[in-house]
Amino acid sequence: MSAKVHDTAIVEDGARLGEGVEVGPFCTVGKDVVLGDGTRLVSHVVVAGKTTLGARNVVYPFASLGQPSPDRKYKGEEAALVVGDDNDIREYVTVHIGTAADKGETRIGSRNLLMAGSHVAHDCVVGDDCIFANYVQLAGHVVVEDGVVIGGLSGIHQRVRVGTGAIVGGASAVDHDVPPYANVAGERAVLRGLNLVGLRRKGAERSLIGALDEAFDFLFADKGGPLVERAKSLADNDVPEVKRLADFVLASTRGVTGFEDAD
Repeated sequence: MSAKVHDTAIVEDGARLGEGVEVGPFCTVGKDVVLGDGTRLVSHVVVAGKTTLGARNVVYPFASLGQPSPDRKYKGEEAALVVGDDNDIREYVTVHIGTAADKGETRIGSRNLLMAGSHVAHDCVVGDDCIFANYVQLAGHVVVEDGVVIGGLSGIHQRVRVGTGAIVGGASAVDHDVPPYANVAGERAVLRGLNLVGLRRKGAERSLIGALDEAFDFLFADKGGPLVERAKSLADNDVPEVKRLADFVLASTRGVTGFEDAD
């Protein structure tokens, strides 16, 4: 099945469209764009720049993907946007290409839901199976790991990392790293504890939940000694998720939410 392009759409010479691609009314597809098999642009979508979308993505009206970064340091150098498979990219979402100040690439994984008005800025990395509610805003160089949920109207400061399985409550401003499996929320986001709801929805065993709960209590409730030293003591833990949590804390350069000034 060849690609299906609406009469009112503009697909520039050089663009590559996979099998079963649908380009709807009034869409614009640039010359360096690759659309994977089964991807659908519903209508009024702009895909520009060196942008690659994988298979079976659905992009809704007035989304704009692959435009240059508004970062004043960007001088037109070659950069890219790479998106995986099976993503739902809703109305008015904007995603920019990378810059030479980082990897030169913005990357979004697979099976993500980006709701209306969400923004993913230059050089961000988004993993798989994430949900961004309406008007979530990621500044440049943000890393969002797998399975993260971010509530509507939340903003993530540049260079912040949000760890695997974390949840960020709606209307939160996050300016420090969010640990894996954490629940953070607030006008200036604070750590609320373990993301129990998210873990249970993913079918986590009670033993894993118990191990993570104990690790959270040790790291973030017990104020005895520096946070880094407590994390080091968990770095060789037999539970992979606990080790991931400890490694995340040890790798943090911005400080962990709630422990911004920790030694």
